[in-house]
Amino acid sequence: MNIIFVSHQHGKAKSLALSHRKILLCALFLLALIAVVFVVGYQLAANTDAAEQRQRFVQQWQGELSQKRQEIEKIKEQSKEQLRTLTIRVAELHAKLIRLDALGEHMIRSTGIDAGEFDFSSPPALGGLDVPDETLGYQHPGFVRNIEALALGIEHREQQLEVLNRVLGNQAFESDRYLSGRPIKKGWLSSYFGRRTDPFTGKAAWHEGVDFAGKEGSDVIAVAAGVVTWSGERYGYGNLVEINHGGGYVTRYGHSKELLVDVGDVVDKGQTIALMGNTGRSTGAHVHFEVLRAGTPVDPKRYINRKAK
Repeated sequence: MNIIFVSHQHGKAKSLALSHRKILLCALFLLALIAVVFVVGYQLAANTDAAEQRQRFVQQWQGELSQKRQEIEKIKEQSKEQLRTLTIRVAELHAKLIRLDALGEHMIRSTGIDAGEFDFSSPPALGGLDVPDETLGYQHPGFVRNIEALALGIEHREQQLEVLNRVLGNQAFESDRYLSGRPIKKGWLSSYFGRRTDPFTGKAAWHEGVDFAGKEGSDVIAVAAGVVTWSGERYGYGNLVEINHGGGYVTRYGHSKELLVDVGDVVDKGQTIALMGNTGRSTGAHVHFEVLRAGTPVDPKRYINRKAK
């Protein structure tokens, strides 16, 4: 095979003779060059695609990780809230245990029964093997033990009180915790229970107790025996004493100048529990007196006018 080259400048022609072998070598060279270009191009494209895939994977992984962090924070907040709720519940159980102990000791003192038969200061006698309950999930052992101990102590005290109540016939104790009389020794009724004009706003408002005015520092007395469940400052009430008398009855004595009893104290009917004052939401020296039955404020007038048993 001959290839003729013609020069435009000199008008001369040159020829190049190619054999079949040379033509075949040239063709093979061109094919190899094309293959190399194709392979290099493919690798470059593959590397670019792999990089994009890695980038997408990293972004997806980061998004999932951020979502998991948010879920963990949410679980932590829920756990903290549950722990706060359980802590409050433990405090309530402990307060109930104190009240039961105080009531039991008061009943024993009032009747002269042998204290050895009803010992409210000692834990209940227990025994037997402890078999783990594998149906329960993980629980913090110390916290759970505290709750179980409190619940068991309350159950033990309630059983003792039930037996003691049957022994005594509950006569003397019922008479002592019978609500009757005024919460003061000297003074006068200055505001009634129910709807009235608010002394601060001048608008119609509901008054959940009665007010007895008197000389600042005069005695505030318990209208029945019971256990002190609050002794301290409380919003609106100023210095407040709250007494649980059992049977669903609670009395409150607000705005005191000084409190003379503590939470857990057992008080007798007619005992001085505070001194009249002008603390909290008050316009002058007086005692705000409330009676609650099953958690609902009722008119104290019917109990004030009662004759003592």
